[in-house]
Amino acid sequence: MKEAYFEAVVMIERLHRLFLEVIKIELDRLGTPDINNVQALVLYNIGENQLTVGELTNRGYYLGSNVSYNLRKMVQNDYVVQIPSPHDRRSSHVKLSAKGTSLFNKLDKVLGGHAQTLQDKVAAQGDMTTFVNTLRKLEAFWSSFLTR
Repeated sequence: MKEAYFEAVVMIERLHRLFLEVIKIELDRLGTPDINNVQALVLYNIGENQLTVGELTNRGYYLGSNVSYNLRKMVQNDYVVQIPSPHDRRSSHVKLSAKGTSLFNKLDKVLGGHAQTLQDKVAAQGDMTTFVNTLRKLEAFWSSFLTR
C-alpha cells in the first residue's frame, strides 16, 4: 500500500504538469500567444463568474504559480477585467472580458472534446467517477492532517 500511495502522489503532480502541456498545445492551435497555460487554467476557473482573488485561489490550485501575477498579465492582455471593491480598497473582483469569454468558450469546447475522446477510447464514465471519488477521499484524508 505504501508504494501505491507514493506512486499516486507522484503521478498526481506528473499528470498536472502533463495537463498544462496539453493546454499549451491547445493554446498554440487556437493561435493565442498572449496567454500561457497556467493563465488559461485560471481563466477557465473564473468562467462565467465574478470572483475575488481569494476565492479564485481557493477554487483552483495552481502548482508553482503566482495567481496575482498571472491575473495582472491577463488584465494587461485584456482577458480579465478587475473591478475594485467599493467597500474594501485592498480587495477586488475579477471577471472575464469579451476576449476572455471567447477563449473560455473555445477551451470549453476543446476540453469537452477531450472528455468525449477519453470516454470513447480510454475510460468509461463510471471509471472516471470512481477515480474522482477516490481523489476526493485522498483530498479529505490530507485535509484532515491540517485540522489536527
